[in-house]
Amino acid sequence: MGKFFESIQPAHRTFIEKQHLFFVSTAPLQANGHINLSPKGLDAFRVLSANQVAYLDLVGSGNETSAHTLENGRITFMFCSFEGPPLILRLYGKGRAVLPGSASWEEYAAHFSPPSNRRQIFVADIDLVQTSCGFGVPLFDYAGERTILADWGSKKGEDALQEYILEKNAVSLDGLKTDYGARIGEGS
Repeated sequence: MGKFFESIQPAHRTFIEKQHLFFVSTAPLQANGHINLSPKGLDAFRVLSANQVAYLDLVGSGNETSAHTLENGRITFMFCSFEGPPLILRLYGKGRAVLPGSASWEEYAAHFSPPSNRRQIFVADIDLVQTSCGFGVPLFDYAGERTILADWGSKKGEDALQEYILEKNAVSLDGLKTDYGARIGEGS
């Protein structure tokens, strides 16, 4: 039986901080739009307060989360226990992207050790927390982090990463502008 909370409790925060993997999900408002569900790791998630979280987003092949949160803000995070007692924890809220160079970038970037291939930081105000049993989640052993993404970003270099973002990350699968796409539209 699931339990609901209005904020992240201390036990929830402890659980979150032990996880090596989390999932983020967003969706556009259009009925035939594509729901996005992405796995994330690399020590990229932070609980900032009982009702606010952030994660460092790295350059990748798509930028759906940015487009969806720009359009409607809806965001869900899920954490699963793959070792120890079973538990699934979901955080529901409204998210927004904070881009490098924006007024609040330094405030949020201070919580991370941003690698060269950082793209943005997503900040979410959480209004509902749900826990459920997780009895069906299998047990896995953590073997370590992959370095492929960081290596790729370092090899590409800052200028080439910015070109990649502008080429590949300005519009979603459904044609929605991302925060970068909106910035281009403003002439920045």
